[in-house]
Amino acid sequence: MEVVELRAEHWPDVARIYAEGIATGNATFESSVPDWERWDASHLPEHRFVALVDGRVVGWIAASAVSDRCVYGGVVENSIYVGADARGKGVGRALLERLIDSTERAGVWTIETGIFPENEASIRLHERAGFETVGVRKRLGKHNGVWRDVVLLERRAQG
Repeated sequence: MEVVELRAEHWPDVARIYAEGIATGNATFESSVPDWERWDASHLPEHRFVALVDGRVVGWIAASAVSDRCVYGGVVENSIYVGADARGKGVGRALLERLIDSTERAGVWTIETGIFPENEASIRLHERAGFETVGVRKRLGKHNGVWRDVVLLERRAQG
């Protein structure tokens, strides 16, 4: 497996994996995959990666700014998706490690993420990478007509 920078040419596979995540019902509040332009504009270019196996995209990770206020300049939110056929094979861990390295080298001191409580695999992945649960946002939003909670996790830079 190789982890490389996510580029526009990866978008068809990234979108396919994103759609798989949406279809699970436990990955995101989103109901459809955005187009490349919208996705690209909302994710930090220096903190987005894909995992390749035999040249094929099997997972992706990206960071978004939490706020444009200067005090939040070192805080990002991550999204991570692994293709159904690649789950449980270390792809998520490799992607998360690459993002952590990338963000820490850039001076980011906090990575946060919100995960549906039912997505236990993602919660465990983040905990193994040093994320801690800081709370549960109860009934944060409706997803397919049902109120959903979101577990808020964060990881502080080492040092």
